[in-house]
Amino acid sequence: MHNSLWDTRTISYAGCTAEAFLLIFFLRTELSLLTIMCYDRYVAICKPLHYGTLLGSRACAHMAAAAWASACLYALLHTVNTFSLPLCQGNTLGQFFCEVPAILKLSCSHSYLRELYLFVISVRLVFVCFIFIVFPYVQIFRTVQRIPSEQGQHKTFSTFLPHLAVVSLFITTGTFAHLKPPFISSPSMDLVVAVLYSVVPPTLNPLIYSLRNQELKDAPRNLITGCSLEDSNFLLSSARNSEWNS
Repeated sequence: MHNSLWDTRTISYAGCTAEAFLLIFFLRTELSLLTIMCYDRYVAICKPLHYGTLLGSRACAHMAAAAWASACLYALLHTVNTFSLPLCQGNTLGQFFCEVPAILKLSCSHSYLRELYLFVISVRLVFVCFIFIVFPYVQIFRTVQRIPSEQGQHKTFSTFLPHLAVVSLFITTGTFAHLKPPFISSPSMDLVVAVLYSVVPPTLNPLIYSLRNQELKDAPRNLITGCSLEDSNFLLSSARNSEWNS
């Protein structure tokens, strides 16, 4: 944002380190929370009578705290390991933010093997989250297919299909960005893929989840309706006052 407003293309070393840490932290938190949301939909659809017991306020707080704590540790390991590598290829990033693959391209060819180990661990973590997402959705699809009414099936599908779309986009593009083979890499492709996994899912989250909430849909409508009623009451009272004055 600073570079866009001031028309610059530079960032300090400390700023790049902080940006990389925050990016990894928020991406990891996003993946964890998307996995937790999948469990939430599984319990709500497949075990609705146990929802209050399995997903009480204390359980939600514990899961959120675990997501943030694990993401902080994960981001710290990645950031320390990445920025401890010697940079032998200059200081020009071919990306619009401090992305780890773009930084690794500036390091010596023999010095990023330990970062590769972290990427292997990352793939395993993503695979575990993927399993915890796929298995509940298989059970959800089976449960939805047993709903007798077509309207009930449509309503149930509408509660989790947007979440499934965001999860698929986030995991596929993020995995492709960090694990794509070098021979298919290009600056334009790197930019597009980076936008798809770092910008699009967080942008769609409020639209997909908040706007599907009926209370949030009614709030702007009530606000607009209330303002209209206040304006009309004000105009009516003004007209009455002018009549009394005349």
